[in-house]
Amino acid sequence: MQDWWEATFPKGRQTLTISDFQGYPVQIAYGSIGTGKPLFLLHGVGSWSYCWRNCIKPLSQNFQVICVDAKGYGFSEKPLNRREESGHQIIELKRIIKALVDKPVTIVGESLGGLTGLGLAETDPDLIERLIVINVPIFTQRLPHWGMNLLSIAPLEIVNIIDNLRLTNIFAPFVREILGRERRQVLFNPKMLKQEDIYWISYPFIEISGTLTKAAEELQIAAQAIANWHLKKPNLLSQIQNNLHQITCPTLILWGEHDTWFDKEDGEKLHQCIPDSLFQVLPNCGHDAAYGAADRVTKAILDFCLPIK
Repeated sequence: MQDWWEATFPKGRQTLTISDFQGYPVQIAYGSIGTGKPLFLLHGVGSWSYCWRNCIKPLSQNFQVICVDAKGYGFSEKPLNRREESGHQIIELKRIIKALVDKPVTIVGESLGGLTGLGLAETDPDLIERLIVINVPIFTQRLPHWGMNLLSIAPLEIVNIIDNLRLTNIFAPFVREILGRERRQVLFNPKMLKQEDIYWISYPFIEISGTLTKAAEELQIAAQAIANWHLKKPNLLSQIQNNLHQITCPTLILWGEHDTWFDKEDGEKLHQCIPDSLFQVLPNCGHDAAYGAADRVTKAILDFCLPIK
């Protein structure tokens, strides 16, 4: 099967070294296609750049599209010798943007990627020209899936053993079946998911050691943030929520009408918190909007970003 990066981007998969949240050098995988203003596509938890597969080409007709695998995800480095801290994605996204471009960018973030985009828009408004967030867990009160809950309470030492023994590789057909089944559940039309999609969705978990461990670690950070939110202790969610009114860039909020993870009422509430934002519900769309409603997501992005001719 042809390498997805090579098939999608003129230079295939590229790597960039940045200093991470703790100051350590870390390699980030990304792909770039098109010319014009830079537009960054950010994936959600447990995912990677492949989630944007049907949006990349049409968007590249008008933008320099840059897909980034966040640290610990996809093909980016997975430092297992140190623990992550809440909010590290925001700092690292800032450093990725500054390393790759020298002008304000448009950010399109789905789910956790959207939360990262909101955080960056608050801390570094000069970096962002426009912001689009999709099905973002800004007001979530729980992890939305049983698998996430399981990984959030699993001892990282045990998960790391599974990674080191390459058990996900040994049981690859089973892993693909589980991930394929779960991915279908967040699509409005489950039948649209192809075997090639399942292959690439599961590829990092099967072929790249450390992927499962870092996913578990990120989910444990998320679970702790939610727990602290309930206890009214300092946490990333409250920090971002309390500063939404400070977001000044034009912002578009997209929400799947049938998102079973995060209710569209959260999108309406987010719209009320961000001055001059726009809110749009995507019909016949579940949580996976970047793939499940790629045509409508692409059109919404273009309508929002391009001047009317």
